[in-house]
Amino acid sequence: MELRLYHYFDKQQGPFRNLSSLPGEEAEAVLQRLKQRQKGFASKRADDYMSVRRALEDKAKELFVAKGGRPRLSFPHYMTLGACDWIHDWYEDGDMISIPLTAFDEWTVSFTYGDLFPTMRFEDGKSYRKQVYTAEEIKCVIEQYGFPQSWNADGTRGPERYIEAQVWDERVILAYSGKGD
Repeated sequence: MELRLYHYFDKQQGPFRNLSSLPGEEAEAVLQRLKQRQKGFASKRADDYMSVRRALEDKAKELFVAKGGRPRLSFPHYMTLGACDWIHDWYEDGDMISIPLTAFDEWTVSFTYGDLFPTMRFEDGKSYRKQVYTAEEIKCVIEQYGFPQSWNADGTRGPERYIEAQVWDERVILAYSGKGD
């Protein structure tokens, strides 16, 4: 089975638009505009979202580097390992890009079993909490637990709805998004 990474986005905005790439005040302004539109998942984010996000990204990067990861970015671009229809529905005019995992240098992609926020913040004793995985390690986690998209598609069994990939290098995603000319 070929493993693929998926990136979901609004067609009007385009792919790989990343709040973390913006200076603090600009990111906050974009987040406030999203909240005012009251459409989509992003409109429901807490007021401290950006400060929490940046702290979690720093922690994920630190954990990944400790395992031999070689990030080329200060912040990751987000994708899922395997398709996730739920995320596609976040967008009014949703679209997605799918890229084979083998297209990436494995040491530039980390994984969390679930979204970075609940994975790093929930205190429920599950073995995959507060963990960042390499490509080889996430395969073992999948063997043990399966894909959350399969066993928790509706979210009733916890916050795990997908496996998140944190992509720490833009070279491959730029080529697939049409921005790498």
